Amino acid sequence: MEGESVLPAAGDAAAPELLALARVVARLRAEVVDLENVASMTAVLERAKGVVMAQAGVSADAAYQLLADRAAQRRRTVLEECWITLGRAGSAPPEPPPAGPQDPAPVLAQPDASPFRTSRYLVSGTPRAGSRSLLARLAQGLAGVRTPDEVAELLRSVFAEPEDVDAVMIYTVAAAGSLALAGQAGAGDATAEQWRHIPPLSGVAALEALSTGEAVWLEDPDRDAARYLLIGDPPARWPSRAWLPVPGSAPVTAVVGFFRSRQGPFDARTRTLLRRAVRLCGGLLREDPGPHGADPLRDDVTAVQTVFDAVAGPAVLLSPLRSRAGEVEDYRIEAAAPESVDVAGRRGKELVGRRILETYPTVAGTALWEGYLDALTTGAVYEGEPFVYEEVSAGVPQQSVYSVRAARLGERLVVSWIRHDTSERETRRLADMQRLGNLGWAGWNLVTDTITWSDQVYAIFDREPALGPMRLEELPRHLLAEDLPRLASAVQRLLADGRAVDQQFRISTRQGVRHLRIVAEAQTDADGSPVEVHGFFQDLTAQRDVEQALLESERANLVQRGMLKAERALAARLQDTLLPIPEQSLELAGLRVDVAYVPADSGINVGGDWYSAIELPDRSALFVVGDVAGHGLGAVGTMAQLRFTTKGMTITGSPLPEVLRLLNTLLLHTAVDPHGATATMVMGRYQPWDHRLTWVRAGHLPPLLIRDGEARFLPQPEGCLLGAAYDSSYGQETIDLLPGDHLLLYTDGLVEDPGEDIGAGLDRLADTALRLLREGRGDTLARSLAALRQLNRDDICVLDINVPGTRPR
Repeated sequence: MEGESVLPAAGDAAAPELLALARVVARLRAEVVDLENVASMTAVLERAKGVVMAQAGVSADAAYQLLADRAAQRRRTVLEECWITLGRAGSAPPEPPPAGPQDPAPVLAQPDASPFRTSRYLVSGTPRAGSRSLLARLAQGLAGVRTPDEVAELLRSVFAEPEDVDAVMIYTVAAAGSLALAGQAGAGDATAEQWRHIPPLSGVAALEALSTGEAVWLEDPDRDAARYLLIGDPPARWPSRAWLPVPGSAPVTAVVGFFRSRQGPFDARTRTLLRRAVRLCGGLLREDPGPHGADPLRDDVTAVQTVFDAVAGPAVLLSPLRSRAGEVEDYRIEAAAPESVDVAGRRGKELVGRRILETYPTVAGTALWEGYLDALTTGAVYEGEPFVYEEVSAGVPQQSVYSVRAARLGERLVVSWIRHDTSERETRRLADMQRLGNLGWAGWNLVTDTITWSDQVYAIFDREPALGPMRLEELPRHLLAEDLPRLASAVQRLLADGRAVDQQFRISTRQGVRHLRIVAEAQTDADGSPVEVHGFFQDLTAQRDVEQALLESERANLVQRGMLKAERALAARLQDTLLPIPEQSLELAGLRVDVAYVPADSGINVGGDWYSAIELPDRSALFVVGDVAGHGLGAVGTMAQLRFTTKGMTITGSPLPEVLRLLNTLLLHTAVDPHGATATMVMGRYQPWDHRLTWVRAGHLPPLLIRDGEARFLPQPEGCLLGAAYDSSYGQETIDLLPGDHLLLYTDGLVEDPGEDIGAGLDRLADTALRLLREGRGDTLARSLAALRQLNRDDICVLDINVPGTRPR
């Protein structure tokens, strides 16, 4: 992948040949990226080199060097120089390169460009006195022009002095998405010839305006030159320029470019003026909408729809549908205003083509229906009395009061209506919704400079209602500094460009920092300039507090999880060090001992199961299996304490019951856990000279003896678990082990299952052990038993003490 390093990390112990190979791969990747970039411009470059070779009589390499030198001297890219060279081919000879790099145009002081300046966006009061007269001159001049060149010259002459428009270029869409120069004025013949055809490539502002349907304002030469191909030689000839698509039905097919000798941004008044000018010229610049002889009735419908698109309020154009006898059976909707809506929720142009009895099914046979017929027959305008119309919304019947007006237009009807019943209940619902959602609506009329807030907005901003709504200039004083750039960009998109915004930001109030959200859209005039904005503010502080609390909780959980994992790793290493598990059976005092230890499948803590199998100084053998309650480092520490203390006391010859008593006292007095530590244990000493095993227990499960094909649990001596009580006493039992015997010592993980009686687990252990012995797995009995516990929820420790040989029959 591009940009991905293949070199090993600094801490890796990589071989020298691996490092060398990694460097080769990195270099090859960089070369591939360079080749891809070169391939993207190969076709244009090769054609331009051919032109230079023919004109200058040089080799291909020299032609490329000449193109590169020209591009560097004129502060262009090589690709830009290639396009200009191809544009000049066949017309004027190439101009000689300038003597040296051109000095950049001086940067003029710009007026305050803060997006939080009210005057930038107001429609009334800001236009200079000549705006209407300029548009009037343009409209008067359009009556006498016919070609795009004449349109461009008219635009340049009208806006030359007041707006410093030095040139106008008009492009139309040509084959394969390219642009063709349709008309120009002021650009000069050489520039026009160079840019007569623009291929469909990225970095062309005119193409971007056509594809997006939005104006592109180029106001910073240095920044714009880095992003776009700038027309002109040098490009700094026009410090600011604009590309405006010609409005009309999609797709847009023409775009007008205005080139200004004045440096600096286009203000809101100028942007509105240029938009209106392009709209006025649209009729001459758009393609013919249809073939000769198109249906005039359909043209009438299109004209009505165009009017409806600018109408506030519901209205539809109806065509009567007649039976063979000539009677009106229904009406078809031919055009509809945006605010027209039917009972199914279809709105505006979604209604076109539908029938009245489909959209308003209960109208038939009413006075309204008769009024439609009367207006269609006599031509008299029908204005009905207010009537009640019932409709079903979300399954709930609702009654609304309407007044309807119908007027004949040719053979059709124009029907409009007014709804009277904006009820108090809806107003209460709106107020409740704002309060419960902690949001409030706001609006700003850019014509009258009137700002309106609902009551909830004052609460959101912690502002006294007596102060009135906050002015735009006042807002930055309440913003957190780091949120200012993002909100400034949103304000610019909303108020200057007319695009909807959904932006979050933070303000400082007397109650502390609040997290707010603004969702707003702009209503534009016929030229696309915002004239009113409306939307809502929402207080997200409570939600952000919850999110922050969840984030902190998640962070704490991650820290805790990391600590637990580290503890488990340490405990596991300690356990491995303290409790090594042999890979094969042990030989002790003439016995064969098979050992198995399997940790739990789930959980991140290490358990306290342990074993010991050692030979004592008198050649006897000691066998111990224990289980410390709990998990983690505490359990491992207690396990180590018991294991080594047991070894020490038995090696010195202490009786087994005395060893358990001392271990019990040890746990009661040395437990780190304030709740104390407890453990179970079973311990036996085997004397090879008389084959006798003496054993004791402390709350542990009984050993399992398998002899002559039968399994039984040994009777248990007295003894409660270690660490439970101060006055605990422990008894002992003895048993003689015979050749062929297997004696199993184990922890509860081998037999316990949640919700199951312990007796069932013990029975299962006895049956399984017998089965494994019959299958000939006596040498690995402990490991085989542990392996059969597939979903062990606790640690498992098993010792199989086997007396070699068989008993004589």
